Amino acid sequence: MSSVWRVTQRHLIGIVIAGLGVGLCLSPEQGRTESCSLLRDHAGLTFPVERVDPAWTCRLQPIVQGHTTESTIGPIRAAISESMYHHLLDHPPLTAALMRRLNLGRYQSESRGPGRFWGDDGDGTKGIVELVYADPASRIYFLEGTHESRVLPHVTGKAVVFLRISVMRDASGHEATDSTLVAYTKLDNWFLAGVVSLLHPLVDKVVTSRLQRGVETVNRLGAAMRENPQRVLSEATKPPPLPEAQVAFLKNALSTDPDTDKVLPHNRSFP
Repeated sequence: MSSVWRVTQRHLIGIVIAGLGVGLCLSPEQGRTESCSLLRDHAGLTFPVERVDPAWTCRLQPIVQGHTTESTIGPIRAAISESMYHHLLDHPPLTAALMRRLNLGRYQSESRGPGRFWGDDGDGTKGIVELVYADPASRIYFLEGTHESRVLPHVTGKAVVFLRISVMRDASGHEATDSTLVAYTKLDNWFLAGVVSLLHPLVDKVVTSRLQRGVETVNRLGAAMRENPQRVLSEATKPPPLPEAQVAFLKNALSTDPDTDKVLPHNRSFP
């Protein structure tokens, strides 16, 4: 969800996707914790950074302030309901499994603890994604991972991704979600970071393409759920079956029309 995404859930999910094991378990002293802060505004969007745990703030601050690249993607619309979108974000292994079974990508994901997932986008980017903060409108992720390709050597780095979610009706009157991501990536290799003036266009292209492809793949998954829910359910129940609770969720979500569950204004954005 990028060198960055190498950062993420390639989303994300999307998501989301990026980094290899979180190394840096910070337990900052009280004085250091109080001295750390994050900006509220990113690419014209405001995030409730004051609600982030102070220890996390101290881990994210040097990445955001000393970033190698900064990327903004979106808003990208996904033909998917708000409840389903949040569920896919919260369960990357389910999202990755559905994408593989529907031939939408080669994503892999495994849970590594509450709010912590390992991911591999099948295209050279892999690592750990951790959910730092979440509310109905905003999410903040920390990613640490690696990226390899014929163009770029083995690169490691960390990233912070700010995700804003807006809910609206599409042209057909169906509920849809818009996603905007702001990602800050910081390379670990001092030499690569030092020649960023030369590498920036290349690294930024990798990061941007990873982020955008991740979000667009979720859109394709949402479209498949809307256009052919029975196929999605069929793939979910094929051997080896997905976890029973996830299959039950999909059966319930795909057997009802989410647009009849609630009245939603044509456009609804969160502050």
